[in-house]
Amino acid sequence: MYYPEELIEEIRVQNDIIDVIGSHVQLTKKGSRHFGLCPFHNEKTPSFSVSDDKQMYYCFGCGAGGNVYTFVMEYENFTFTEAVKYLADKVHITLPTVELSDDMKKQMDLKHQLIDINKAAARYFYYQLQTEQGKAALKYLEKRGITADIQKKFGLGYANIFRNDLYRYLSEKYDQKVLSQSGLIIPEKKKPGEFFDRFWNRVMYPIFDVHNRVIGFGGRVLGDASPKYLNSPETKLFDKRRHLYGLNLARIARKDCIIIVEGYMDVIALYQAGITHVVASLGTAFTIEQASLLKRYTNQVIIAYDSDAAGVKAALRAIPLLKAQDMSVRVLRIDDYKDPDEYIKHKGSEAFVKLLEKATPSFMFQVEEIAGKYNLDDPDNRTSFQKDVALKILELESEIERDNYLEAIAKKYNTNQQHLESLVAETGKNTGIVSSRNKIKNTINEKQKRKKQSEDGIILAQKNILTLVANNYDMYKIVKKYLDISDFLDDIYRKVAEEIYGAYESHEKIEQAALINKFMELEHQTKVASLFNAKVSFDNNIQLEKILNDSIKLIKSANIDAKSRVVGDISALQKLILAKRELQGLHISLKDG
Repeated sequence: MYYPEELIEEIRVQNDIIDVIGSHVQLTKKGSRHFGLCPFHNEKTPSFSVSDDKQMYYCFGCGAGGNVYTFVMEYENFTFTEAVKYLADKVHITLPTVELSDDMKKQMDLKHQLIDINKAAARYFYYQLQTEQGKAALKYLEKRGITADIQKKFGLGYANIFRNDLYRYLSEKYDQKVLSQSGLIIPEKKKPGEFFDRFWNRVMYPIFDVHNRVIGFGGRVLGDASPKYLNSPETKLFDKRRHLYGLNLARIARKDCIIIVEGYMDVIALYQAGITHVVASLGTAFTIEQASLLKRYTNQVIIAYDSDAAGVKAALRAIPLLKAQDMSVRVLRIDDYKDPDEYIKHKGSEAFVKLLEKATPSFMFQVEEIAGKYNLDDPDNRTSFQKDVALKILELESEIERDNYLEAIAKKYNTNQQHLESLVAETGKNTGIVSSRNKIKNTINEKQKRKKQSEDGIILAQKNILTLVANNYDMYKIVKKYLDISDFLDDIYRKVAEEIYGAYESHEKIEQAALINKFMELEHQTKVASLFNAKVSFDNNIQLEKILNDSIKLIKSANIDAKSRVVGDISALQKLILAKRELQGLHISLKDG
């Protein structure tokens, strides 16, 4: 942290959270809290709450929460240091000049440095687009109809034709070891110690995470070189399976659904046409992780892939992944045009919006694709089609859905509904009901599932304990007898425990909003804020005592397991085994305090 803790806290106190958030979100006072529409996800009913007393905010819809620093960081896409400077300026506090020494630079978190490097690279690419050397790239974008405003909105840029142009620029500011982990440079095989740029002579598309931070890049080559599109490799920041291009903008579009397209230019073209709730996968087939990510922001999606065979195949792969997240899925057919970009250029945005309204339910889309394999005028082909459809209908878990689609299919394909129902029943007896949703879920090894459930349980146990002790000294007196600070395995929760334990031992009040200041990363601040906004549900002291016992035992047991994996001494291992056995007989009473 570059500035004294006392100064950080003074700046927070001087910036009333109601005033700061109220300048961006329309708030209405209800009792002791203020409510408004959450600026971080799409909602129609206000679930975004701001507490004047606690000087904290929390969204009951998406879980965003924290203090005034957290809000500014997330809303303005600022680092913690940038948020400090921003809020200091608002209350006319002059910050001391800070010079980072070489040692301080090395101590900066690697992830934080990589974010800075990507941000610097994005700015450099954008600058290059405006230069004489970037004319060809700029001409390409203008030919595609992308305006200067949209170029700026998406941070589009140009990677110079010189092979080490970006490397020379970044190496003046950043350590070479960190640069080598950014994915932006590649070592020269024949010249040890020298590097060249991963991207050169390409139109550049910065890839943002949901907090508007640049985490990677996509580059489209100018000319006939291969590959046509090149993405950043996986880094500490970037995992293409877990991110979606354009989601940072789509999540705040306040629409009922999100449209999934294939490429960068589709997202940009639709956004320019006023259709802002659109995302694209990142040079890979749509993944389970991306489906899970979308579920945080919407329950409805429309797949609008290219109209060619590859686009249809990709849509068919994506449907079960999205349905496994219990999402409503429709598929857009863009007849006579290659992709959404081309359709809008010829038909306009209003026509595209009307086309979206006619998107086909995903199940009927799958049935239509099955029908396309057969000549339905031929009796044998028609029978084979009906058998395939019967198998497909059996995948539907809801009886109401099955009845509705039986009726729709019978009507569309001029088939006797009762005969189709009989075929479905007969097929079900012979094969059993097959669910593609279950197939997706069963791809995860049972052992891995059990491990994840165990890890989730340990996290929840730590969270429950910290939530219980945060505002209850009597609960702290009980917990401290059984849990040391070192027992908290999660790094963030251990730091919180250290602060809470220290405050109680010093007979100081726990200032929750001030405690959040101890963390510089946005996700860490949000995680800490969730502790103070969470509720541990119980109806009576018996239930509370059970939660306390289960949580403490789980945390202690996890610690013993962690130590047993690294212990090398037999006698030490035997002591751990004995400690775990004794743990089973442990009973903690609420009277222990």
